[in-house]
Amino acid sequence: MKKGMDRRDFIKTSITAAGGVTAGRSTDVAGAPAIGNILGANDQIRIGVIGCGDQANWDLTDFGRQPNVRVVALCDVYEGSIERILKNSAIKPEHPKPAIHKDFRRLLDDRDIDAVIVATPDHWHAMPTIMACQAGKDVYVEKPLALTIDEGRRMVEAARKYKRVVQVGTQQRSARHFKQAVDMIREGKIAKITRVHCWNYDDEYPNGIGNPPDEKPPAGLDWDFYLGPAPVVPFNRNRFLGNFRWFWDYSGGKITDWGTHLIDIVHWAMNVDSPSAVSASGGKYVLQDNRETPDTLHVTFEYPGFIMTYENRTANSRPQDTRWGYGCLFYGTDATLFVDRGGFEIFPEMDGRRRDAIFTARTLAAKMSVQRGDPSHFDHVKNFVECMKTRQMPVSDVEIGHRSTAAPHLGNIALRTGRKIKWDGAQIVGDPEANRMLSRPYRAPWKLE
Repeated sequence: MKKGMDRRDFIKTSITAAGGVTAGRSTDVAGAPAIGNILGANDQIRIGVIGCGDQANWDLTDFGRQPNVRVVALCDVYEGSIERILKNSAIKPEHPKPAIHKDFRRLLDDRDIDAVIVATPDHWHAMPTIMACQAGKDVYVEKPLALTIDEGRRMVEAARKYKRVVQVGTQQRSARHFKQAVDMIREGKIAKITRVHCWNYDDEYPNGIGNPPDEKPPAGLDWDFYLGPAPVVPFNRNRFLGNFRWFWDYSGGKITDWGTHLIDIVHWAMNVDSPSAVSASGGKYVLQDNRETPDTLHVTFEYPGFIMTYENRTANSRPQDTRWGYGCLFYGTDATLFVDRGGFEIFPEMDGRRRDAIFTARTLAAKMSVQRGDPSHFDHVKNFVECMKTRQMPVSDVEIGHRSTAAPHLGNIALRTGRKIKWDGAQIVGDPEANRMLSRPYRAPWKLE
């Protein structure tokens, strides 16, 4: 943040700079220069990848399906990930082999790179994104945006200062049926909503991710670089690829992993930015593994005019009260709307006093209930590439991603402090201990500039 600017001032400034992006509309990246040497119709967009695991492979596949996109550099601290991603269809045999780096800073030194994909574990999202913006590159960064709320603010600030297009990988924003459901909610088609419920249920009982012993890092892995700003600990395979999300040093559990996607849709549909108060309960009650994050969690978020609840349970895949393992339920006074990645459905109220509303809801349900086959991830990548050329705000601009990531972090802070917290959009009110949890210390020599 600029000297003398407090959190409230920064939030107001970034919202103004975003031009109202919380409403989901694209606006200009104010005064931003076009990428590279201003792309023409036949010019290539040169992509670098930081973090080459499974998510990067998925991202890169859809980047490779965009016209005039070429992968020119790859970066990972683990040689095994580099070897796998070199087989991705986006890396075409007719092109020169991408440059290979272990240190992301060397990739960012390449002035010919127009944009980077940041698909590292969460604790490595902020630094490469901020430094990419400083280097004049646009960024596609995976969700959750950051490991902490303060990191997220710094990422928004960097995108605005350096006039970069930064798209967050909350690809449900690009799914057509999600937009249809959101439009119906905003248009009042299910009437007044005072409660929204989101959840993730999985069954990993009883052993979860197991209890592997600490051991020597695998060949080709720079474990110290992988840890980066996080504390030094011995290598454990559960802290590495696949399961890092269940350790506080690198992520925030299911609520920041999947919950970010769901809460993002609630913010979009209800046209809100952040909760005013958050309370949480839960813990690790069931699973017999070495994870740190809870296997059972219930969080209540208070917003103006409604509440949202989020639940996570990793020992029951589908409770009796729902046939879905995850999703969002919007409880309106005339009908309830359910939405997930498979589609959406509307369930009218059966109150005879509201026959007109029931008829309307049933008609909508008959016409629009389950919309399937939506290529949301491809469209999300396409939106980013198009915005690189036009300098418009992407559909999941960094400010939107920051808001949708901050709410789950607040849930974790409420859980870990054991008390209800009040949030004014910039800081936790009247609770110095909780406010300290908005950031985490970096291990030397790493720091955010």
